[in-house]
Amino acid sequence: MSKAETAGIVVVGASLAGLRGAEALRRNGYAGRLTIVGDEPYRPYDRPPLSKHVLSGELAPDATALPELVALDAQWRLGHAAVALDRDKRSIVLADGTGLAYERLLVATGAQARPWPAASGGGLAGIFTLRGRDDTARLRRALSEGPRRVLIVGAGLIGCEAASCCRDLGLPVTLVDPNPTPLARSLGTWVGGVIADCLRDAGVTFQAGAQVLRFAGDASGRVVRAHLADGSTVEADLVIVALGATRATHWLSAAGLTADSGGVTCDSACRVLGADGTPCPDIYAAGDVARWPNPLYGGRLMVVEHWGNAVAQAAHAARNMLMPAEDQQPYHHLPAFWSSQFGINLKAVGLSDGADAVAIVQGSRASRRFLAVYGRAGRSIAAVSFDQARWLPAYAEAIAAGQAFPPIREATDQGGFLSLAPGFPPPRATSMRIEARHG
Repeated sequence: MSKAETAGIVVVGASLAGLRGAEALRRNGYAGRLTIVGDEPYRPYDRPPLSKHVLSGELAPDATALPELVALDAQWRLGHAAVALDRDKRSIVLADGTGLAYERLLVATGAQARPWPAASGGGLAGIFTLRGRDDTARLRRALSEGPRRVLIVGAGLIGCEAASCCRDLGLPVTLVDPNPTPLARSLGTWVGGVIADCLRDAGVTFQAGAQVLRFAGDASGRVVRAHLADGSTVEADLVIVALGATRATHWLSAAGLTADSGGVTCDSACRVLGADGTPCPDIYAAGDVARWPNPLYGGRLMVVEHWGNAVAQAAHAARNMLMPAEDQQPYHHLPAFWSSQFGINLKAVGLSDGADAVAIVQGSRASRRFLAVYGRAGRSIAAVSFDQARWLPAYAEAIAAGQAFPPIREATDQGGFLSLAPGFPPPRATSMRIEARHG
């Protein structure tokens, strides 16, 4: 490692949270040395368009740059990932051997697409993940060559958006997922069934309750089919793996922090916790990588991979970084995201985890234009709209205030409504993760 450079504030992560965090530092009066580290060679860019406009060819991959809203006067270290953190020396090590000293550190390394295991065919040509700009460019080129059959594994937001895009390009698509409906874990099967209907109407072959075990290739090493748990196979010459993400925390493994593939744990002020549970006064985290106790949900630990959270949490962490220990403010956040697929603009607020009831309060499920509210123990906890977002801000306020379920009655264009079970699949783990790259 080369000699560490002059200390200042170092932001590790040159994406949305890193950029907005750096801007917030300057807005809050920080005038010292500021260094921004990124593993990609690009200045910060917007990720939501990647699975929509870039994948479809409407936008070029390099047309998604994020606007820089503040004159940063920063040192950019792009194309060299952070590989280690030495808390005693207050220094990070980059992949090129450079040492960067810091007085305070903002961890904003985000997340990485979960790859398919190499042992079960993940190394075959024609298998793609979709997370970064280069991923999208490679996948876009492959789609433009006209594959005979596209297989998408995972019916979350990214999988469904990719399926929508492929159908817009006229490509045959099979989508497989172990759950009964798309988005079953975030919306429940009753609302998720609407997405299933949209998939089928668009010509997507949706195989619910299906689990891919491995991929097989031809003599040239290119994928040709998937083997499923029920013994069946799906022919495909292009595969998109959309199985969520893991947090980019590998570089923190020897730093004595509470960090793993599920995130780096923070206190409510966004200060990273040491392995002993004590907050580090000089290390903060924000965005997709941060796991923190959200006061709006009883202090439960959560990771929120939403555009709005990356912006708000980065600004909050930056504010606290510049304040004394006695003026550390807790970060409150109501999750919110949006998605565009199969001609529907889907927007959601709140956290549906643990909901025991759902009711359509505007529109109708049959028309696919509606607003549904989720309740738990008589309180409203989340809402989702399908092309019916007019009342969504009002419901967001009611959810944040913990009002009764459903909180708004006799509103304009609102008729009677029926409360039903949401139909969530059994939980797979006890940790809470809200995965979406959308605003």
